[in-house]
Amino acid sequence: MPQHAIGLKSLIWNNNLRSLGLLLAYPLVMLAVLWGIGYITAATGMNNIRPVDPIMIANRWLYDYWPLMTGAVAIWFTIAWFFQTSMIRAVSHARPVTRLEEPALYNLLENLCISRGIKMPALEVIDDPALNAFASGTGDSTYSITVTRGLLDRLPPDELEAVLGHELTHIINRDVRLLIVTVIFTGMFGFLAQILWSNFRYSMWLPRSNDNSRRGGAVFFYLAILAIVFCGYLVSTLARFAISRNREYMADAGSIELTRNPEAMMRALMRISGHDRIDHVTDDVSMMCIENSKAFLGLFATHPSIEDRVRTISAVTGTTIPALSATPAAELSPESRNPWL
Repeated sequence: MPQHAIGLKSLIWNNNLRSLGLLLAYPLVMLAVLWGIGYITAATGMNNIRPVDPIMIANRWLYDYWPLMTGAVAIWFTIAWFFQTSMIRAVSHARPVTRLEEPALYNLLENLCISRGIKMPALEVIDDPALNAFASGTGDSTYSITVTRGLLDRLPPDELEAVLGHELTHIINRDVRLLIVTVIFTGMFGFLAQILWSNFRYSMWLPRSNDNSRRGGAVFFYLAILAIVFCGYLVSTLARFAISRNREYMADAGSIELTRNPEAMMRALMRISGHDRIDHVTDDVSMMCIENSKAFLGLFATHPSIEDRVRTISAVTGTTIPALSATPAAELSPESRNPWL
């Protein structure tokens, strides 16, 4: 949680530069995928292309199709950028709430925003007993903080305030915008890979021929194309891991700076640990959350462990790791309500 090394303005500037870098890097990855597809097409002799010089054919593909590829990327990004709020709401099953519906939650976030002199983001709730929260949006008009019903029901006010401060820090630091950019482009690779895999499974593109050698070549061809697209997806996803893991330490530090209560942040993380799974949400939404215990492909953790985060807070602030004296979240029913609400 080394937030003292650089100032907040430097952090925001760095995140803005990273966002710009990703905007440039992802189209380059797409062009690399296009080149690889051209190379495999030429090397395997598919589509009546003789395997004379795969590199020359791949370069020609890149020259001929780069305007179409970059145009498709630009259209995809534009649509996702302007409609990402409704998309995230749809896949997370969140709903907007007002001060009348959740006055205590609304007042906690409003007080934090007033303390920093910033515009208050929209508030949304997911009716799920899990304990989790995330921030989303790309600008002041689209920023929002979403919390689960379980978080509202099971956390005392100071711990809920710490969680809100964590998510608000993501917005202040502009790393929520950075993550949205990675979600948009990673989704592009994922969508393309799903289409290719679906078509391969149902043999829609394989030649209907009794020539076993030709059919075997077609199978190799489409598996190679799928592998290239998956490599692009993996590269974009691994870039997102680094962003996601590092930003959590910074957001914990930002929350403590806002609330002046490191113990509440530690207690909130400890209570969330093991109870973060939200039903029916995508991996993209899970990666945006304050905690995601589900590893990508079962191999890579998208967040630092709760234990590491709690130890870091304790070490940096000199605060003893607290013991949870309240009823553990696992022992509370989804219908239980906090008496402070």
